[in-house]
Amino acid sequence: MQRPIATTRSATGIPTGRLAVWWVIASEIVIFGGLLASYLMHRLGHPEFGNYAAYTNTYIGAFNTFVLLTSSLSAVLAHNAAEAKDGVKAAKYLLGTCFGGLVFACVKAYEWNYEISQGFTLTTNAFWSFYYTAAGLHACHVIGGCIIMLILYPDVKKGKELQRVELIGNYWHFVDIVWIFLFPLLYIAK
Repeated sequence: MQRPIATTRSATGIPTGRLAVWWVIASEIVIFGGLLASYLMHRLGHPEFGNYAAYTNTYIGAFNTFVLLTSSLSAVLAHNAAEAKDGVKAAKYLLGTCFGGLVFACVKAYEWNYEISQGFTLTTNAFWSFYYTAAGLHACHVIGGCIIMLILYPDVKKGKELQRVELIGNYWHFVDIVWIFLFPLLYIAK
């Protein structure tokens, strides 16, 4: 059975799924780019941000960076397995990637619980507003990526639609790259 051309190829000859993911990533670059640019502009005009940033836990941020980078490795291994047509192995690595996202989200929840208990809330000042907005938006993307991986898991395990492993992997790498910008801005630059 042949699929309709609209679901397998775009007019450019690029697979439709790949083109769609790159459009999503481009739109996310605009969203996160605007948020980070406004943070940087505000930070440059308010040197007291460094005093507020001193209350973030750099060790927790570094641990979460390690977790996300490790989960990216797992996403690459899932893609390699999918390219080799090994759905079972690709599915296993997708679960590993998803586990990394879950660990990230749990650590972030612990961190926020502690910070809020110390009186640092969204309304404390502009730094904490940016912090919770940027980190929260990023955490939502991590959780969304995990949900998509869990949706893909059954088909990938059966060896079906293995090209989707590359697509979720591209999205996941973008989410990791965003964290690579957020970590130094929110945790290190004090």
